[in-house]
Amino acid sequence: MTWSPSTPVTGGAQTGFTTPTYTLAADRAPDINGTQHAVSAVGGTQAGVRSHTVSDPFTVTFFKPKTPKALPSPNPTTGRYGSVPSNTYSVVLRKGVNFAANQAPVVMTFRLTMDIPAGADSYDAAQIRAAVSLLSGLLTQIPAGVGDSLVTGIP
Repeated sequence: MTWSPSTPVTGGAQTGFTTPTYTLAADRAPDINGTQHAVSAVGGTQAGVRSHTVSDPFTVTFFKPKTPKALPSPNPTTGRYGSVPSNTYSVVLRKGVNFAANQAPVVMTFRLTMDIPAGADSYDAAQIRAAVSLLSGLLTQIPAGVGDSLVTGIP
C-alpha cells in the first residue's frame, strides 16, 4: 500500500493564517511499514511557520500493519468468533516547536491511531470509509477551534 498525498496540501483555517498551504516532499520513513513526507515549503500567510529541517522537523508519516491479520475461522460448533484481531494503522505528525528564547526546538507529536477489526475491510468497507469521511469532515470544519484550544487550553 502506498500513501501519496497530492501536494500542496491546503490547510484548514487557523486564527492568524490566511489560505495556508504545505508543499510535501517524499521523505524516508523511520520504519519499513511507513510512508513519510516532509513539509518542504509553506504558503499563504503563516507568520513564523517553519518548513522541515533535520533539527526542526515538520513531517507526516502513515504506518500500516507490518503483518496484516486475517479473520480467524469461527468455532465449528457455535459458528461464533472468539477474539477478532485488529489491524492498526496510524498517522504521526512531528513538528519542531520552540518553548523559550535561545533554545533548540523540541519535537511536538500528534498521533492518530485506527484499529480496524480483521475482516471488516472486505465485509463492511462502507462503514470504515464513513468513519474516515466523518473524521476528515470534522477536522476540516473545526480546525481553528482545535488550534485555538491547543494554544489557549480552553475547549
